[in-house]
Amino acid sequence: MTTIHDFNFKGKKALIRVDFNVPLNDKFEVTDATRISAAKPTIVKILEDGGSCVLMSHLGRPKGVQDEFSLRHILKELEFQIGIKVNFVSDCIGPEAESAAANLKPGSVLLLENLRFYPEEEKGDEAFAEKLSKLGDIYVNDAFGTAHRAHASTTIVAKFFPNNRCFGILLAQEIKSIDKVLNNSEKPVLAVLGGAKVSSKITVIENILSKVDHLIIGGGMTFTFIKAQGGSIGDSICEDDKMDLALEILEKAKAQNVEIHLPVDVVAANSFSNTAETQVVDVTKIPDGWQGLDAGPKSLKNFDTVVNHCKTILWNGPLGVFEMSNFAKGTIALGNSIANATKNGAFSLVGGGDSVAAVKQFGFEKKVSYVSTGGGAMLESLEGRTLPGIAAILE
Repeated sequence: MTTIHDFNFKGKKALIRVDFNVPLNDKFEVTDATRISAAKPTIVKILEDGGSCVLMSHLGRPKGVQDEFSLRHILKELEFQIGIKVNFVSDCIGPEAESAAANLKPGSVLLLENLRFYPEEEKGDEAFAEKLSKLGDIYVNDAFGTAHRAHASTTIVAKFFPNNRCFGILLAQEIKSIDKVLNNSEKPVLAVLGGAKVSSKITVIENILSKVDHLIIGGGMTFTFIKAQGGSIGDSICEDDKMDLALEILEKAKAQNVEIHLPVDVVAANSFSNTAETQVVDVTKIPDGWQGLDAGPKSLKNFDTVVNHCKTILWNGPLGVFEMSNFAKGTIALGNSIANATKNGAFSLVGGGDSVAAVKQFGFEKKVSYVSTGGGAMLESLEGRTLPGIAAILE
């Protein structure tokens, strides 16, 4: 795997695909700078070598040129995060961008305007990629969040740098962390899969069954498994058309000696609201008119035992509706269990939008081994797919 550590950037311009698709408030201020700070190590290494950086990214889903999606809104935050003045150019290809890149001095940083102002970016247009390629000497992909998209700046542009392309520090770390869980893990290996739907995690489950010893299933998809086995789930969320599949997964797990752990009790509510009445009930005996919204105390005790017995832990998806404080206890307890196992030497990888949000919200970010920056990209990696943005560098 070729990374930026294999290059000396002295006197070179690095064209870096970063993922600065960050949330902004109504004043166009960055509300979560994680993705910007995550790119800092790559930028710093190149500048310290005596090189310069041309940064390209998308922001949001603009329809053509829309000022609210301009990357100049993040300029102040970027300068704050990397600690130097950043040049900005209001285009990403063409004479203006080429002139700004050509005049870039060693030790300087240039931020290009939103790539998605051009529809050619998402189409993976080769001519557009070639225009981007004129802006640097070495292509660096450091955007894990978009590595599963075959866009011009994430995949196609790499072909114009046959001997001068590599992974940035962040993307290399992401690849290593996922590889550590899937292929080079210390046993026992545990995957915790939560979230609402079985359908969105089927391929993940099928791909990781052969690689794990334990699988905790939580969140809304619990109820498809419980109902499939004859339990009463009241008004809980359920994918009736996936019940056969749930039974199949249980069979496959058994055949591969994988222990599946489902909640045994849940916190049930009489409506989907933080102010609803609640009761703790057996997961197979949820009364009509009630729905399970979080894992119950016995389940959490069981899960804690499993987590602390394992040496490699993957966490993807919450155990309950953690956005509502009364149903966040399960997700917080799981976070504490994983933090404790990590402190005792386990490797823990957290990935997927909701679990990352939970980890940040409840302060577990520094207590786990690695928090992935890519939601969809992380899921596709766990499904065993080779991501186009990664393949383009390796080819």
